[in-house]
This record gives sequence, structure tokens and C-alpha cells, in this order.
Amino acid sequence: MHKLVLLGGLALSLIASSLVAAEKPLRLGIEAAYPPFAFKQADGQIAGFDVDMGNALCAEMKVECQWVEQEFDGLIPSLKVKKVDAILSSMTITEERRKSVDFTQKYYYSPARLVMKEGAAVDADFSNLKGKRIGVQRSSTTDRFATKVMAEKGVEVVRYGSQNEIYLELISGRLDGILGDAIPVDEGFLKTANGKGFAFVGPALTDPNYFGEGAGIAVRKGDSALLGKLNSAIQAVRANGEYQKIQGKYFSFDIYGD
Repeated sequence: MHKLVLLGGLALSLIASSLVAAEKPLRLGIEAAYPPFAFKQADGQIAGFDVDMGNALCAEMKVECQWVEQEFDGLIPSLKVKKVDAILSSMTITEERRKSVDFTQKYYYSPARLVMKEGAAVDADFSNLKGKRIGVQRSSTTDRFATKVMAEKGVEVVRYGSQNEIYLELISGRLDGILGDAIPVDEGFLKTANGKGFAFVGPALTDPNYFGEGAGIAVRKGDSALLGKLNSAIQAVRANGEYQKIQGKYFSFDIYGD
């Protein structure tokens, strides 16, 4: 009888532990300075497409989302040391990043574009930008492209911690242009009062060697269980209409891509 009671108690303990584990929040790393994907509201709360997507995915997986703010270039290090469980912060899927993390399927796609004063002209090979100061976000795909391609043409690549810093530097005249993902630059800068007098110049940049396959959610290498759950959740919210509902709050077009 004592053994039965002991075993029964042990079973209940294991069940309770399992329930607690199931209810453990999913810690999502994010940079909250990338409107309209992630930004701070007046009350200090984070909002944006990425946040709504993350919350929808957590609801689908029946876990609580716990958002952990971090500068973009610190997100992968935080994931590696287990300060976060995943990164949901408009991180482009690239082969270079795949060496450090595993990615879900994409959840949206944005080409890169150069922004300068209205009327500016850019040669196809960027050669007429020699001596110009072009701002990029540190550790981004545009940073890599600017460093590998534009700097070779004599462009001075200036790196910043956040996209908002870059906008301020462009407005102040300390930059001649900025290179960034087209959707957030258009929605978060060009369509605002601060973007008056500036415009996209040159072609959309889509070389997958630099600009990857779209934005995905990063998890630690080998975390196949979480990766599978996130992929299933992405597919579910696209199938049940929740993705389109969230997208409609921020964009008047389909940002998922082909």
C-alpha cells in the first residue's frame, strides 16, 4: 500500500511537472525599433506586425509569449546563451546566419532599397556614390551587402545600432543615403512626415546571396521540436486567416511574397 501511495504521488508529481513545463513562456527576442514591424507605443508597450505575429503563433501553440528586447546585433548571441528561446525580429534567412541558428520557413519577404534625396540618381554598379556616406543597421543583410559591394566602389558605409538612428542621421544631413529593407523603410520613414523630400533610388535589391529568402524565426541549432511547432503555427495562421487579418492592420498589400 505504501508503495502504491508512493508511486501514485510520484505520478502526480510528474504530471504536475509536465503541466508546469507546458505552461513555460516562450521567450522571444526582438528589437523594438523597427516600425511598422516592432516599435514602442506611448505607454511603453511593444507593438507592430512582428509582435502581433508572435502573439498569434503563441496562441496557436497554446503558450504564453514573453518578449525580450535587445539591440539587433545582440539577438543571436542572446539566443546562443539561452536568454531567449527564439528570435522574432524581421531577421532575414541567409546561409551565413544558418551557420549559427536554424530558421523556420519565411513569414514575410522584403527586398532592400536605397533611399536618398528626391531626384538623386544611382548608377547600376553604385560607382557614382563614391565618397558618399550610406547608413546601414549593424549586422543586417544590408550591412553585409554594403560592406561587400558598395564599399568596393568607394562608398563610406556607416553602421548604426537601430534603424531609427539612421533616419535621424539622414534627416540631419550627416548621411547621403540609407540602405534598408524596403517595406519597413517605406512604412516607417518615407510615408511619414520625416520622410518628406526623400525617395527610393535605384532598383530593388534581391540577390539571395545577400538578401536571403525572407524573414524567418530563428531558434538554436538543433532545436527541432520548437522549429517544428513554429512552422506548423505559421502554416496554421496563414490557413485560418489570422495572418491576413494581422497584415491588414499594417499594410495594404501582400507582404508574404511568392
